Amino acid sequence: MTTDLNTLLTALYVRIDDHLASRRRLGRPPRLTDAELVTLAVGQALLGFTSEARWLRFVPARMPGAFPFLPGQPGYNRRLRAALPLIKQVMRWLAADTDLWTDTTWIVDSTPVECGRSRPTAKRSDLAGWAKYGFCRSHSRWFWGLRLHLVCTPAGLPVTWALADPKIDERQVLMALCDHEPHLLGERPGLLIIADKGYVSRELDRFLHERGIRLIRPSYRNRTPHPGEPLLKSIRQLIESVNDTLKGQLNLEQHGGRTIEGVGVRIAQRLLALTAAIWHNRATGQPVTRSLTAYDH
Repeated sequence: MTTDLNTLLTALYVRIDDHLASRRRLGRPPRLTDAELVTLAVGQALLGFTSEARWLRFVPARMPGAFPFLPGQPGYNRRLRAALPLIKQVMRWLAADTDLWTDTTWIVDSTPVECGRSRPTAKRSDLAGWAKYGFCRSHSRWFWGLRLHLVCTPAGLPVTWALADPKIDERQVLMALCDHEPHLLGERPGLLIIADKGYVSRELDRFLHERGIRLIRPSYRNRTPHPGEPLLKSIRQLIESVNDTLKGQLNLEQHGGRTIEGVGVRIAQRLLALTAAIWHNRATGQPVTRSLTAYDH
């Protein structure tokens, strides 16, 4: 296997199609299969197309014969929004197919997902009530939108994630993620979670301790430092670099979603693209696990 985009998309299509082979679909089979739809979505994210219409014009011109049938933009958008559960499932299939999946160290953080900038947009948007104003400490700015809470391995492989109101406490979201999929914790005895100061909480410490999980995060200046705390700064840079990959190369902030379903599937599309690249890099023995440079041409 090589690291070019066509090889990744071919390998991805085959893997998804193999998983879906046993499923039976009622009614007339679609001209664009589910495996082709998800593969098409990953290609769009890796090549940085934020416009679905431009992407659908690009594919037949630059990748002739890759997809026997392409729907129009409205049809593609409808299929993609309806495929959110499938995209999440494919992400889990690919992640579990790597040797990184059983890593007993997780890194957790949240990052803003802006959904609009003007006051009229905030009032008229279908996201109103879910998206709200929040403050980004890293950039010292206010934004209107959501927060992406991402749990990943030190290599950047997404394990689980959630989109939430930016006013909801990060610690509450982490506890909800752990409760939502308890099997993830049970499969990793001795799990260690690395976080920043935003996750300081006795309630969270007690919650994780009851489940056999250790949490390491920076202490406040008036508290006794945790063992190993001096090493946290370099490790914390790992999650920052994952967020930078999502925003700088996969256009996380240019998602273009205007509805709950639209934002959800576009964020999942980018996380799936990152997962697919890591999966393919591990399968081909690449020295840099999270490198996307081979696929962004």
